[in-house]
Amino acid sequence: MVINIGKAEDNDFVVDDPYVSRHHACLTNKCGEDQWLLEDLGSSNGTFVNGTQVIKKYVTQKDEIRLGNTYLLDLLEVLKSKNDYSKEFADLKQVYDKYIEAKVKIQSSNQFKIRIFQSLPFALPGIVGVIIGFLGKGSHELFAISLFIAICAPTIGIYLGAKQSAKVPQLLQDLANQFKIDYVCPKCGTFLGEIPWESLRKRKQCPVSSCKAKWVKE
Repeated sequence: MVINIGKAEDNDFVVDDPYVSRHHACLTNKCGEDQWLLEDLGSSNGTFVNGTQVIKKYVTQKDEIRLGNTYLLDLLEVLKSKNDYSKEFADLKQVYDKYIEAKVKIQSSNQFKIRIFQSLPFALPGIVGVIIGFLGKGSHELFAISLFIAICAPTIGIYLGAKQSAKVPQLLQDLANQFKIDYVCPKCGTFLGEIPWESLRKRKQCPVSSCKAKWVKE
């Protein structure tokens, strides 16, 4: 991919600055990587990288690129002139992975807590029965406690289990709402659904006809 930069309207990226030449510089990327070759095209006021004038130099988004006396070139904005949103799209992989991880965590944690709430109370009467066996069968107080636990504990367990289950839909809904905000086309903002990032990557560009943002560098 080659991106021509300058003041003339026939450039890929047009710069309106008095110290920028009509055809000032170009950026070339042959590998589809983050590194670009910046080349000065015989400009009048020069091309500078991190304060040093250059003729040709490989640059990344971390470098400060200056055209002429004052114009600072935003490499990310230049790439967007070619509808290139590959970097922003790559960041969506982490968004999708975190969403799936959080969703599984909510569901598995909920299942574990429900089993604890509903199973443990049924075991308590048996535990109390063992204690009574050791302390003596003639203890009316312990028998009353055992009977109370046998009746109330399962009820409490079922109630707590149901209460825990009731939390899950809201937790999942909150997670989904944030996901709908974050997992969108970096250009047009269209929600990408719960389609795995790797599947979207194979499409290479946004399916919205008015957008067609490039998600993957050729």
